[in-house]
Amino acid sequence: MTVTLLGATEIRRLAAELDVTPTKKLGQNFVVDANTVRKIVQAAEVRPGEHVVEIGPGLGSLTLAILEAGASVTAVEIDHRLAERLLQTAAERGAAEGALTVVDADAMRITELPGEPAVLVANLPYNVSVPVLLHFLETFPHLQRGVVMVQAEVAERLAAAPGSKIYGAPSVKAAWYGPWRLCGTVSRRVFWPVPNVDSLLVGFHRDTEPRGDETERRRTFEIVDAAFNQRRKMLRQALSGQFGGSAAASAALESAGVAPTARGEDLTVDDYHRIARVALG
Repeated sequence: MTVTLLGATEIRRLAAELDVTPTKKLGQNFVVDANTVRKIVQAAEVRPGEHVVEIGPGLGSLTLAILEAGASVTAVEIDHRLAERLLQTAAERGAAEGALTVVDADAMRITELPGEPAVLVANLPYNVSVPVLLHFLETFPHLQRGVVMVQAEVAERLAAAPGSKIYGAPSVKAAWYGPWRLCGTVSRRVFWPVPNVDSLLVGFHRDTEPRGDETERRRTFEIVDAAFNQRRKMLRQALSGQFGGSAAASAALESAGVAPTARGEDLTVDDYHRIARVALG
């Protein structure tokens, strides 16, 4: 039996049935175009038999496209009404029994995923996209790759390279886990309601070997935050609080092979990792 996708009419009918009005608080902008959800699944290179985790499935547009590709899905949904309806929607649209698991929970608080999915695919709310992504990458090392649709500005920041104006703490923290790339544009017109921001697809592949242990990651992220909290200052000043003064910060930076006069936006994730290792002794 073939999985059939949702169109604009079906999505509005489902929303009315559930008395769901998309809210800014939950960042709900439902995708009403079948070609767009297929584009996301193709960008993520979802293959038959793979296990995918989807964050915020909403009414199920993207969920059905993943199921159509032959993958199984674990969907994490914070809205109880949507979580409760999703299994029924999938069954009605031709999904195989057992292909979809729904977890009714806040994605920021979840610490276990059934079946250890290897792929992340999601249309993420603009207001929580970076914290949710970092939480999932930190918590679930079995996630090997993924593609998410986020606000264009967020996507560009995640994929930014050192030296650019948009390169910041999210860029470095995301790069801790592996490389990121922009992989597609999305029209505002495919959403209901139409958002007042543009969206992009951004993807990642996790590095085959972990960059460092949890202690090193935490220390690296602390140093990254300090560097970008005062991004216009030289690192010897921006990191003085991390090392007990600018002289000590200069010495630590030199030990890590980083110029004390550099600024936060000049450094790669490897540079920050070396500084953290010096800080940890």
